[in-house]
Amino acid sequence: GDMFSIAAAFGNVHGVYKPGNVVLSPERLMKHQAYTKEQIGCEDDKPIYLVMHGGSGSTDEEIKTAVKAGVVKMNIDTDTQWAYWDGLRAFEKEKHDYLQGQIGNPSGADKPNKKFYDPRVWCRKAEESMRQRVGVSMDKLGSAGQYPASSEPGCAQLGEKKVDIVKAAGFVAAGAVLGSVITLLAKKK
Repeated sequence: GDMFSIAAAFGNVHGVYKPGNVVLSPERLMKHQAYTKEQIGCEDDKPIYLVMHGGSGSTDEEIKTAVKAGVVKMNIDTDTQWAYWDGLRAFEKEKHDYLQGQIGNPSGADKPNKKFYDPRVWCRKAEESMRQRVGVSMDKLGSAGQYPASSEPGCAQLGEKKVDIVKAAGFVAAGAVLGSVITLLAKKK
């Protein structure tokens, strides 16, 4: 039949918390799978496609346990938000003296700064940082390099081993950001 997923709670919460304040019990997910298997008479050991809401800040071991229990999607919005900001913050720190006016910087009082304050430059740094973070999550979830390459012409695919995971993850991150913006705009109507 149609595929759907469920976000079963196992101590996970949205947001970011001090380590130790959130106690996850991903081992519960296998009990959910076993119960569902019994109730629906399914042969599959993991009949439910699970979503891990509040995946930001989870330990590697918690993520591995959750994936083994059937998690097929993990929300990492908080981590990607921070990574985006952190890329911008690092750029500002590195180029601070070039971002104080349109003209004048350590290279000379009459030197222009347009190439430093141009949003295409600092947004790119933020996006690169977020792509790297998405790549980390793909590695932790075991999804990096797992999908076959498309035969459609266009950009490189995630399944190609020769593809830089950071660049490939950027397409995923950009889609997630665009989807969030569209959702917010739709909610305002």
